[in-house]
Amino acid sequence: MTFRQKFAIKFAKFVAKLCLKMGRQGVTWAGLIARKIEPNILKVLSDQVREKVYIVCGTNGKTTTNNMLCTTLQSQGKKVLCNRTGSNMLNGVVSAFVLATNDDCQLDCDYACIEIDEASTRRVLPTLKPDYMVLTNIFRDQLDRYGEIDITIDILSKSIKMAPNMTLVINGDDPLSLFLAKKSGNKFITYGISEKVFDADENSEIREGRFCEMCGTKMHYNYYHYSQLGDYECPHCGFKRPEIDYPATNIECGDHLAFTVQGKNIHAKYKGFYNIYNILAVYAVASHSGVDMRGFQSMLDNFNPENGRIEHFNIKGTIVELNLAKNPAGFNQNINAVMADTKDKDVIILINDRDQDGNDVSWLWDVDFDRFKDKSIKSITVSGIRCQDMRLRLKYVDIPSTLEPNIETAIRNKIENGTKNLYVLVNYTGLYSTRNILKRMEGEK
Repeated sequence: MTFRQKFAIKFAKFVAKLCLKMGRQGVTWAGLIARKIEPNILKVLSDQVREKVYIVCGTNGKTTTNNMLCTTLQSQGKKVLCNRTGSNMLNGVVSAFVLATNDDCQLDCDYACIEIDEASTRRVLPTLKPDYMVLTNIFRDQLDRYGEIDITIDILSKSIKMAPNMTLVINGDDPLSLFLAKKSGNKFITYGISEKVFDADENSEIREGRFCEMCGTKMHYNYYHYSQLGDYECPHCGFKRPEIDYPATNIECGDHLAFTVQGKNIHAKYKGFYNIYNILAVYAVASHSGVDMRGFQSMLDNFNPENGRIEHFNIKGTIVELNLAKNPAGFNQNINAVMADTKDKDVIILINDRDQDGNDVSWLWDVDFDRFKDKSIKSITVSGIRCQDMRLRLKYVDIPSTLEPNIETAIRNKIENGTKNLYVLVNYTGLYSTRNILKRMEGEK
C-alpha cells in the first residue's frame, strides 16, 4: 500500500472520530475525504476481501436484508465488513471499507456485505466487483430524485453490465426485476412465494409492473401479493414468472412469520408479510454461495433488527415499534403489519421532505390510509415538516388526526395518555433522529 493510500485512510478515520466527538455522525465524510486524497481507494480495499463481496439493492428491504445476510455470515465464524448504518451512497460505501481497516490500514475480513442505493450503483460498480447482487424489488420511489421507474431500471441495467461476472439473486415474483435480470445477460437465480396468500384485489394498489416490459401488454395474474408482486404472465409474448429456484410455501403471517423452503421450516418473530421476502432473499443468496444453512434458524431467532426497521422499545410500560415507510408500496405493507395487531393502538406518522426523502410528497395519495378506519386505531398523530400534508391526506378519507410537528412531544403525549401500544412510522430523514429520541427515552428513569 502506498503512502498516499495510507494517508487517505488515516486522515479519513481521524475526521470521522472528530465528527463523533462533535456529535455528528461523520460516516459519509470519511468516505468523501478518502476519495479526495486517493480516488482509487475503494478498489484498493475491496481487493483485500478474502472470499466474496455481496451487494444488496432494491427499493424496499435493503438494510434489513443486508444486515441479516451479514449476521448469517458472522454466525459461521466469519469476519464480515458491512455498512450496517444504511449509508448506501458512494461515500457511505467507501467509508464502510475505510473505517473497517486496522492500524496498519489493512482489511481483515472474509466477506463484505454492502447495501447500495440504486442510483449509486453506476458510481460504485465500476470499482467494486461483487460476486453477488441481491435485488429485493423495484418500486416507485422519490419521483423528484429517481424519476419514473424506467429510469431506475435503466440505471441498474447499465450498472450491472459493469460487473458481468456478478450473479444476480432476484425476487422472481417481481416482473420488473425479472425483466432486468433477463436483459442484463448475467447469471441469475430467483426466490419467491409460490402460493396464494391473500385474497388481494389487483386494482387496490398502484402497480408499476402491470404492463409487460417486453411488449407493453397488460399482465395477467394467477395470484397477487402486493404492488406488482405475484404469479404473472403476459398473454401476448409469454413473458412470465419463472420456475423459482428458492420457493417459499406454507406461508403464515400475522403476529409472527413462517414458511417452508427446501424442506426447512423457517419462522420469525416479526410482523409484516414483506419480511418473508427479506428472509427468503438472505436464505437464497447464502445457500447458493455455499454457506452452511444448518444454523440459519438459530441466527434468525437471535437477529435483532436495528436502525429503526421494525425496532421495538419499552418506555414506561408502552411498547413502541418504529419502522421506516418511505414510498407507497412500503407504506401499504407497514399498514398491513400494524393492522395485523388486533389490540388497541396509537399511530404516529412523521413525514419530512428533505433531499434524502424526496421533496415531492404526492406519493402519500397512493397509500391506502383508509385501512386505518378501524376501531383498534385509537388515535393518529401527524408530525414532521410535512405534517399538514399528511393531515390533509387523512382528512380526505375522513380520518381525524392530531397535529404535533415535534416528534418527541408527540411520542411523550402518547406514552403518557395512550394505549400503551404505539406504532411510529417515519420516512427516511426522520428515522435516525426518532430512533435516538426513543433510545434516550427508554433509558430515562
